[in-house]
Amino acid sequence: DSNLNELTVENLKKADVAIEFTGPKVAFGNISLCFDAGIPVVSGTTGWLDKFNEVKERCETEKQAFFYASNFSLGVNIFFKLNQQLAKIMNKFEGFNVSVDETHHIHKLDAPSGTAITIADDIISEVKRKENWVKGKTENDKQIAIKSFRIGEHPGEHTVTYSSNTENIAITHESKNRDGLAQGVLMAAEFIIGKTGVLGMNDLLNI
Repeated sequence: DSNLNELTVENLKKADVAIEFTGPKVAFGNISLCFDAGIPVVSGTTGWLDKFNEVKERCETEKQAFFYASNFSLGVNIFFKLNQQLAKIMNKFEGFNVSVDETHHIHKLDAPSGTAITIADDIISEVKRKENWVKGKTENDKQIAIKSFRIGEHPGEHTVTYSSNTENIAITHESKNRDGLAQGVLMAAEFIIGKTGVLGMNDLLNI
């Protein structure tokens, strides 16, 4: 049964923090309603970011608080930083080509994963010989190949590999279960209380 009739400013004011994980069609409206109630919001919903600047503006003008991340796993966000640092180093070594592999459960229909796309985009920002990414294989040296695998109930794995004619350098993040995502959300909810503005995992982890 739907409990949308309970989603009112009056009821929201009873909360300390709103955790918003819904869908792209309703996320912005939910966030706006929470702001109307004056409570901070933690959100991981994707697909609505064309309205992100409106949320940012309300945070600035009304002293609201909004915490957003596309992935709340602590390990994944640390991995993002490692990936960026490694890419800065590997920009100098043109003998290495780079690729991204991602594996998830068979129920995940989208490919590549949003996390894999973020990883590839961060590499492109640092490795000047790369211009874009493609799904699957590529013979174009200016492209990063992202290979996607769907196996059983696999909770998620991402690997970045730099390969030359003589050696490989690889970094991997592997999820053991989905508990890490919930842990990150709860940490964000505790972190945002008493703060204002737009916040993210880099703020939470201080990295």
